[in-house]
Amino acid sequence: MSRSTEICAKPLKSKIRRTVLKAGGTLLISVLAPLSARAAQIVAVRVWPAEDYTRVTLENDAELKTTHFLVQNPDRMVVDIEGIELNPTLKELVAKIQPNDPYIKQVRVGQNRPNVVRLVFDLKEEVTPQVFTLAPVGGYQHRLVFDLYPVNPPDPIQAMIEKGEWPSSTPGEITPPVAQTKPQEQKPPLQPQPEPPQVAKADPKPDKTPTLTRMITIALDPGHGGEDPGATGRGGNREKDVVLSIAKRLKAKIEQQPNMRVMLTRDADFFVPLGVRVQKARKVQADLFVSIHADAFVTPTARGSSVFALSEKGASSTAARWLANKENSADLIGGINIKSHDRQLASVLLDLSTTAQINDSMKLGSAVLSEIGGINKLHKGAVEQAGFAVLKAPDIPSILIETAFISNPEEEARLTDNAYQDQMADAVLKGIKKYFAHNPPLARNRLT
Repeated sequence: MSRSTEICAKPLKSKIRRTVLKAGGTLLISVLAPLSARAAQIVAVRVWPAEDYTRVTLENDAELKTTHFLVQNPDRMVVDIEGIELNPTLKELVAKIQPNDPYIKQVRVGQNRPNVVRLVFDLKEEVTPQVFTLAPVGGYQHRLVFDLYPVNPPDPIQAMIEKGEWPSSTPGEITPPVAQTKPQEQKPPLQPQPEPPQVAKADPKPDKTPTLTRMITIALDPGHGGEDPGATGRGGNREKDVVLSIAKRLKAKIEQQPNMRVMLTRDADFFVPLGVRVQKARKVQADLFVSIHADAFVTPTARGSSVFALSEKGASSTAARWLANKENSADLIGGINIKSHDRQLASVLLDLSTTAQINDSMKLGSAVLSEIGGINKLHKGAVEQAGFAVLKAPDIPSILIETAFISNPEEEARLTDNAYQDQMADAVLKGIKKYFAHNPPLARNRLT
């Protein structure tokens, strides 16, 4: 090849290369274009019915845009979801609505128009919906959440009274065991008279006032629930299920005690935000708040039970700080509507914890820890402290119990054993009674 031919060939080769690249680029664009326009896919649907509210969660591989509105006579909620096509997973939502759902009668799904799916929730009563999205976190992809709250929420105390689970006296009041009162005129005179022995017989023991009994209210808080499973053991057991079972056993034992009553922050598998757990305890004027959990760590060898109280000055150990951060992330996993979060409530939780509350919490924690030590090895021999959000009720002694490590196969087996759950409930009750034996509750006269 001559030099001139070689020079001419170079531009030709370059031109061919550009043509190939251009063709390849055109091909690449043609491949990517359908991907960018592809509809989002619903990958899972979940329904969490509860007396507090019903939650419906649509998990998907991209963030979705929605509009919704309410219709009356009959009550319905209509939701239009943009950017998706109706798929078999979304159709499963129809069968997931159970007959005992307090607020949803049924749901209908259909392709309203191209790229828009419509959901129609037929409701059992009027609701106040919260519709919001959650970014990917933990093992979840994007989530679209519908929280259906009743317009007239049930009073928790009245609901428990109707179920026979709650004595009908006002929370926190001083109640005489026998309803007896003396007429004012029967009081003995200041100067005793010489002749009225028969009057004394008619009104025996006129100087003795009726014995008053203090009704003690315990708030039990089974951790996690609903969208937030908590830790999961190697055997597949979930923390949220284990701790609910232990809490229910403890509730039954407390109810057998004279002058004690109990409230569960959740009595089924649904999510309760951390602030709402505290709010529920304050609403019933609880004397104690006991949050029940099952610990987990990155290695399966960690074991033992622990008790934690709130700290004003930072965590008592690096492990305590790590655990508090993990437990405080429950709202991210379970999913709260940030826009509707009560800022005033958040301020109370952050700012009003008191030294007196922490001191009482430490006493309660020590009493419970000593009893738990009789049935399981202790992870730490003293009550630890950290900034657990769920322990920040300013006026209620509060502790968090890590019953055992669900990440340890041996302790996971114990946590799912009926006998161990019963022993744990007994130990916590003994600790509570020991605390009150040395710290009797004071009379209350507070406004709710």
